[in-house]
Amino acid sequence: MRKLIESTFVTVDGVISSPERWGSPYWDDEHTAYSAALFSDTDSLLLGRVTYEAFAVAWPAMEAGGDEFAAQMNQRPKYVASRTLKETTWNATLIEGDVAEEVARLKAASGKNILKYGTGELDRTLLEHKLVDEYHFWIFPVLAGKGEHLGDQLDLAHLQLVRTTQFGSGIVVLVYTPKA
Repeated sequence: MRKLIESTFVTVDGVISSPERWGSPYWDDEHTAYSAALFSDTDSLLLGRVTYEAFAVAWPAMEAGGDEFAAQMNQRPKYVASRTLKETTWNATLIEGDVAEEVARLKAASGKNILKYGTGELDRTLLEHKLVDEYHFWIFPVLAGKGEHLGDQLDLAHLQLVRTTQFGSGIVVLVYTPKA
């Protein structure tokens, strides 16, 4: 069975919104290498509507600039959970019907792992149905002060720390699995 891996950027004070505003000074070679390794173990993406809409605008423009990672990101199949979207572009399929059932079906299919970027409303469903196998929380050495926080909209969930990676930039990636 494939694993669903969530990767989320978060500030020291728990803010997840607007990483393009506070994260870019820390995006260096270590960041890129870790991200590429995580990405290479997957063959599809699961995205909520907000992340999908932001990515669908940003990533095609990066590929136009010759970015090879962006080319891979644009080619990768994407599954989008949304109650409001009626159609998708950017090599994406809209999940229709029961999201938990569809994600469970995707996990049971053959292939590599599934990568989910960002934390938001979709995570409530994923947590409730115990569908996320691994969380990669990228803690950035930034105090954002305001914005959407990691735990907003989520219920209580106990996690087990399985690995820590520290970058020279000050980013620390905490990898957790759901606690049994």
